[in-house]
Amino acid sequence: MKKENPASRRKFIKQSAGAAVALSLPTILPARVFGANDRINVAVLGVNGRGKSHIAGFEQLENVEVTCLCDPDENVLGERAADFAEKYGRKVMTEKDLRKVYENQDIDAVSIATPNHWHSLAAIWACQAGKDVYVEKPGSYNIFEGRKMVEAAHKYKRIVQHGVQLRSSVAIREAIQHLRDGLIGRVYMARGVVYRWRADIGKKGPGKVPAGLDYDLWTGPADMIPFSEDHVHYNWHWHWNYGCGDIGNQGVHETDLCMWGLDVGLPEQITSMGGKFLWDDAKETPEVLTSSFLYPKEKKIIEFEVRPWMTNLEDGVGVGNIFYGTEGYMVIKGYDTYETYLGRDRTPGPKNKAGGDHYANFIEAVRAQDPSILHAPVETAHLSSGLAHLGNIAYRVGRVLNFDPVKEKFIGDKEANKMLTRKYRAPYIVPKEV
Repeated sequence: MKKENPASRRKFIKQSAGAAVALSLPTILPARVFGANDRINVAVLGVNGRGKSHIAGFEQLENVEVTCLCDPDENVLGERAADFAEKYGRKVMTEKDLRKVYENQDIDAVSIATPNHWHSLAAIWACQAGKDVYVEKPGSYNIFEGRKMVEAAHKYKRIVQHGVQLRSSVAIREAIQHLRDGLIGRVYMARGVVYRWRADIGKKGPGKVPAGLDYDLWTGPADMIPFSEDHVHYNWHWHWNYGCGDIGNQGVHETDLCMWGLDVGLPEQITSMGGKFLWDDAKETPEVLTSSFLYPKEKKIIEFEVRPWMTNLEDGVGVGNIFYGTEGYMVIKGYDTYETYLGRDRTPGPKNKAGGDHYANFIEAVRAQDPSILHAPVETAHLSSGLAHLGNIAYRVGRVLNFDPVKEKFIGDKEANKMLTRKYRAPYIVPKEV
């Protein structure tokens, strides 16, 4: 099997490990054209939480092998490697630094399940190193990163799949076709809901970095703040330095589906309000958040609701979407179920429940080196994550925002525009020129 030029890989690692400036590499063409019988070697980056599902998802596929696990916490890494050996009967390579993973010429693709603040940079570096990428939602931590990830995927001709698995659901794809075909008439509104059980996480405050955790590497491109169990490991979701709240966590599945079903991109007007009404804990992001995204030219609107605790369901939806049309409405529950109700009397219409395999779809595209096969290509990662970011920004500045979806800038609002990116910490810099 033909591999990339080792010198190019060494140059990448040297630059990314020691430079305090953005990476800039020559285009690396696809390493090879995969044959049907070629094994694809995958590295999983971030194995504390969602990464466990990535491991299982790829390991069940024919002629695909997880050959490397990567995590900056060597305690987690050791546990997961032991679990892997017991479950799959073989030893797996381990690395704490993703840059060393990218140097390995035998790894064909990386699956990114790190905290949000690492997603785009890890994906961009992977593209520059000639790897194909499966990246968890949200694909980006901010609007700027999402755009750079799209540019990197195209420049380096890499396959990049966004981890919104509902896009591979047979039922959900069928549902979208019904919307396109006019089953519920002209579709003018989408409502996304995220009603998840989010408990009080307490306040532990600053503490000592545990042995085995490379906290500098874990922090990566984020601001360096004192270590705390309040954010390492899972609860980083609720801190602005690393996460995006539940609209940017579970919610990205639903923001993606809202945009897909309405057939829209980024909006022109955003308003968002909410707050912390339940717990006096360490969370920074709002527990309750209500956001509206207006598309005046298309005469469409997205409503989005986040609730963390005791609540009703909406036509059985606790996590999912509702689409409203001139002739009926459609309810989508979770990742694999839809129902339709037609006319004023709510006559039950078509419905289905059927899943899919998002990992298999990614591998199919990798084998063919054809991004058109992907159900959730890199552009969808930027847009669905971007909608969540816009909602968060409107909440944080506390006012209605006007947005130019072509330039991807707020109109006449310097404070809001500053939140489209962040100041990066060397050498973990998302490059302006990929």
